[in-house]
Amino acid sequence: MTHVVVIGAGQAGSSLVAKLRNGGFEGQVTLIGEEPVPPYQRPPLSKKYLLGEMELERLYLRPESFYEENDIDLRLAAQVSGIDRAAQEVILGETRVGYDHLVLTTGSTPRRLPAAIGGALDGVFVVRDLKDVDAMEPGFGPGKRVLIVGGGYIGLEAAAVAASKGLQVVLVEMADRILQRVAAPETSDFFRDLHQGHGVDIREGVGLETLLGDGHVSGARLIDGSELEVDFVIVGVGIMPATALAEAAGLDIENGIRVNAQGQTSDPAIWAAGDCASFPHAGGRIRLESVPNAIDMAECVAENIMGAGKTYVPQPWFWSDQYDVKLQIAGLNTGYDRIVTRPGDGPGHASFWYYKGDQLLAVDAMNEPRAYMVGKRLIDGGKTADPAIVADPEADLKQLMRA
Repeated sequence: MTHVVVIGAGQAGSSLVAKLRNGGFEGQVTLIGEEPVPPYQRPPLSKKYLLGEMELERLYLRPESFYEENDIDLRLAAQVSGIDRAAQEVILGETRVGYDHLVLTTGSTPRRLPAAIGGALDGVFVVRDLKDVDAMEPGFGPGKRVLIVGGGYIGLEAAAVAASKGLQVVLVEMADRILQRVAAPETSDFFRDLHQGHGVDIREGVGLETLLGDGHVSGARLIDGSELEVDFVIVGVGIMPATALAEAAGLDIENGIRVNAQGQTSDPAIWAAGDCASFPHAGGRIRLESVPNAIDMAECVAENIMGAGKTYVPQPWFWSDQYDVKLQIAGLNTGYDRIVTRPGDGPGHASFWYYKGDQLLAVDAMNEPRAYMVGKRLIDGGKTADPAIVADPEADLKQLMRA
């Protein structure tokens, strides 16, 4: 009987095994996860869960009973130490699990501050999994002082929660502006104004020199010479694809685990999907860090294991919740050369449309779900949008669909 083993019990792993069973796969299925809880949603960790608005069980992607009912061998709190490709076995401590198809959905790992500048002090946290958020949650009391290192979406979401709970928040970003790596200046300006309006002290173009403290962090010195007193620190300086197992097994690595258009690695018996995998796209290779990509790519791999022979074609979209603003992003803005701004229905509402020449690449929509949906449909269909219609707040966006 064909045995599919999946290493990584996150969004991609859970989606893949569910797709196998929903698609009629009758072989053995084993899902291996490092954490002691069933697969769960990560995005709410730094938002509703940290705010205390979501219970643990509501984070679960599927009830724990789902795996037993669908004859999925879910192994939790399990540490994979290696892959024996010659024997087609996964090494789990003293035991081995044989596979016909192995899928790596190992996700990503957060970048941490070096120990030499205080990164190993108590009270220095990253935001990645349940234990990270559970560890920092007691510090979220009114009046507490938190330093957030990094002005990307993770850092800004953490800042929004902290400010909403009455903490004193300082956020430092080494680049010239927050969101510089992922968004246009217009989007950076929007979120800078939003956070400053909620009392967050944002310092751009200022890096961290070192954290201070004896055992537990108590302060920080910035590269401009200023010093801060802090109760704890949240580090949001990006993530890296979790490729250690793949590298040790001798698989090809290229900005993640290198896969072909169907999701196969350099070993045809091993597949990869989600944050950890880079795949062919638009004449090059990309790796996407998002929930939609984890789901869609994992489901495509599941179908291909069952013989579909499908090429994975991403339709990228992302989101972020900060205070009362829902940011929805459609497309990839790489290579844009101009921005068209569409005013929204009022304060806190706007959308920014990214173009390369005459071609629409992406849309950032803040509290503007219609702009997001129209932009996404156009981008997914390979179409563009008349900039004059986009810029005119009186113009009906449906015109773009008809055009």
